[in-house]
Amino acid sequence: MPSPYSLPLHALRLAGKCALPLILWFSVGELVRWVVIYVATEISHGSWWQARLVATLALVTVVILISMTVTTGMFLALRNALWETRARRQDGQEDERFWVSLNRVAPAFAVIYLAWELYYRDAADFYAMDRFHNLDDDFYTTVLNNVAKGTDEEVTYGMGLVGLDWKVSLGAMVVTFGLRALFSRMVEKGSGKFAGVASAFAEFAFVFCGLNAIFTFTQLRGDWASHRAVVSGATEAWEHAKENVPGWEAFWGWVGEMWPHVIEALAVPLTWLAIAVLIFGTSIDDARRALRGTRLEKGMDKLEGTHDVTQRAVDRAIGGFMERWVPVVNAFRITIRGGMALFGFTCLLYSGLHVGGQYLDRAVRTLIGSDVEYMWLVASKPVVFIGDLLVTCLGYCVLAAAFDIAATRARLRGEDITA
Repeated sequence: MPSPYSLPLHALRLAGKCALPLILWFSVGELVRWVVIYVATEISHGSWWQARLVATLALVTVVILISMTVTTGMFLALRNALWETRARRQDGQEDERFWVSLNRVAPAFAVIYLAWELYYRDAADFYAMDRFHNLDDDFYTTVLNNVAKGTDEEVTYGMGLVGLDWKVSLGAMVVTFGLRALFSRMVEKGSGKFAGVASAFAEFAFVFCGLNAIFTFTQLRGDWASHRAVVSGATEAWEHAKENVPGWEAFWGWVGEMWPHVIEALAVPLTWLAIAVLIFGTSIDDARRALRGTRLEKGMDKLEGTHDVTQRAVDRAIGGFMERWVPVVNAFRITIRGGMALFGFTCLLYSGLHVGGQYLDRAVRTLIGSDVEYMWLVASKPVVFIGDLLVTCLGYCVLAAAFDIAATRARLRGEDITA
């Protein structure tokens, strides 16, 4: 029976066996992402600006789908080297084809990706390229022309993701909502060869296209809510507690400082582990499985016995919370099958890799130096690429090894890892 403390060695074994496909998947994915982001920054400026912005948001959605495809491909490459895969083959289970896996994974991947806001990196990459690439043409040139000619041409620099008019945003939101409902229904019926991928695309496009309309309405609602008696009373109660309860402000200040570190150290590794488990063929979005063996399971039974209207109301009230935390809890329950040490070791190694990657990047930059002016505008690209390649590949190997050890230990005990 594999020991939880063999996780680093098992991860290195997987990295050695799957180094070539991992490097190829990551490299091709980064190249294709760069090309699509470059095209998006090119078409986000010019005449018919609102139409261009809709196309830009569609391309940013494609960038996220590329990230999903690369992630799926890398984990499927690791799947071939797992002990669990060998055991499944001995039991007569055939390996799932890539496109079948991608189509199955896509809807749940989209939910997790949006719930944990993992799209920030994709949006940040677009924003950084847009600001760097279009600084002269779409900022300085426009501003100087306005000053010289007395014109009032709109500056579109850095507005590719937030410049969509709220009315256009609302219209695009309605269209993508209809597409999302259509493809989701196809996924439920099991029809459509790529219905899952199309559903994920519609899900992402719905969020991005509707971002400006949602922001406008949320701002209006916030202005309205700030004058309501309940909100005003809650604000007064909070201020009263800060003034009269000893240590109240210090305690919540400490919580505010520590909470991001807790999320990065525990929740983020489990979120990516949930994605890995999903790709390896196990469901991670089952709320009943997450609550199994707890007192909340009885509440789940009672909820399922209530009227449909009640169930829909509860789903709307806590749906976002469940989408965010149910996969994490299920990933925790799977990991804990290998022992508490495996859970701790997984989080430690995954977080340590990312922190170590940042220190390694700093060390390499210090070692190379910056004697030549503007050198790092060019040199930073290969340094960042190699660092991201190492951290991503080794991080995925750690997650795959953690699942493999947990699944193997559960199998040897006669347990079902999916139960």
